[in-house]
Amino acid sequence: MGLTARIRTRDGWAVSHAVVTVTDMTGTQVLRAEADTEGTVRDTTPLTPGAYTVIVTAVGYAPAASSALVTASGRAEVGTVTLARQGGTELPPPGPWTVDPAHSSVAAVAQHLGISSVHGRFTEFAGTVEIAPDDVTKSRVEAVIKAASVDTGNGMRDTHLRSADFLDVERFPEITYRSTGVSEAGPDRWTVHGELGLHGVVRPVDLDLAYLGTGADPWGGTRAAFRATTELRREDFAMNYNQVLQAGIAAIGTTLRVELDIQAVQGESLPTA
Repeated sequence: MGLTARIRTRDGWAVSHAVVTVTDMTGTQVLRAEADTEGTVRDTTPLTPGAYTVIVTAVGYAPAASSALVTASGRAEVGTVTLARQGGTELPPPGPWTVDPAHSSVAAVAQHLGISSVHGRFTEFAGTVEIAPDDVTKSRVEAVIKAASVDTGNGMRDTHLRSADFLDVERFPEITYRSTGVSEAGPDRWTVHGELGLHGVVRPVDLDLAYLGTGADPWGGTRAAFRATTELRREDFAMNYNQVLQAGIAAIGTTLRVELDIQAVQGESLPTA
């Protein structure tokens, strides 16, 4: 006898802080129960047979209401209730997430000779994401990139990029990013506002972020996937090297497109296995 229900996000993950309220047809509350860590509600309070309204609420999610019919056994099986993020936007479950460098990429694209692109990446980086439980816009992102790990597939060019003409890795070994806020940009899309520290200069930089979903991994953990992009101007970060060829074409463009493909693991650390 009693009430059973499963509370899930659109990705199928538990909403552990959900509250289920049951009212009778007069609007009188007859039961209130909280979900456990698995997003499951099991309450043994017997209910009088009849029709009821079940309302599920959770901070950061839009409320969901449904009807339930209690049988002669005194039992109401609500089944699975799916909660949508408030405002229709989605993010992973609240709490800390750790970026997995082995399954993530930090890439950049620059124009070369005005006719083609140079693709590069940084191979050493770390980051954390904190999804706020009460107000998603208060979520935080931090990342540190080893500047010397730049790799464009050309050793001579990489050496030049590490030099004082560009990254100057001896003086500025780390590239840092710390968010200052998050705002909604549409369903599953966000704008991350933050400060980028690059080449000894700190400037505000916004990331266009898309949340790609959450799922289980083979190691028993939970992973979330994101894609983020932004554009940087080299001169904004005091990287003014600009060799001009005889034809008047800059060897390397002044605008850099940054592309981040991120997998983060739920928790404050990466799995050791």
